[in-house]
Amino acid sequence: MRSPRRYPVPHMLLILWALTIAPRVAAEFIVTAVQTRTEGKMLVMDADIDYGFSEEALEALDNGVPLILEVHIQLRCVDDWVWEQSLVDQRLRYAIRYKPLSERYLVSRLPTDGSTGSDYVTRDAAIAALGKIEGLPLVPEERLRKADGPFRLWVKAFLDPEGLPLPLRPIAYLFPAWKLSSGWTRWPLQP
Repeated sequence: MRSPRRYPVPHMLLILWALTIAPRVAAEFIVTAVQTRTEGKMLVMDADIDYGFSEEALEALDNGVPLILEVHIQLRCVDDWVWEQSLVDQRLRYAIRYKPLSERYLVSRLPTDGSTGSDYVTRDAAIAALGKIEGLPLVPEERLRKADGPFRLWVKAFLDPEGLPLPLRPIAYLFPAWKLSSGWTRWPLQP
């Protein structure tokens, strides 16, 4: 009769570490595409952002905690120094929340402009819609012609910890699962 195979203690610890403590797949935000075009006499922007939320943020969302996201957009000359003023410096704020009574997710732009936002049946559909920016006016074409080019768009998307309820804010500042940001991404301006 064979005896059961026994693992030495160091091997058991390694297996436990791999199953419980090993880092999970990292959550991250990624700006996947930015395009500009002229509509009328205005330069407008379209962008796609992949919001890869952490498990902790998704759990909070599913339990009714609204998540506030900010998209920071700058249009600058390629040769500008950091301290020089941007041609465009715009911040967009969005909220995504779960409404348990209707069992729907609500995505809205902040501050609310009188509209209530858009409802989605699934969390994935709401997050996908949150990542689409279409036809955002940036700058009049005439002002762009007066400035010295070439230009570059800088885009950054992040979870705003100040938008969380007060008891969650210290956790958001201390734990990496809440520090969700795309970092600055650069995109050439397409005239």
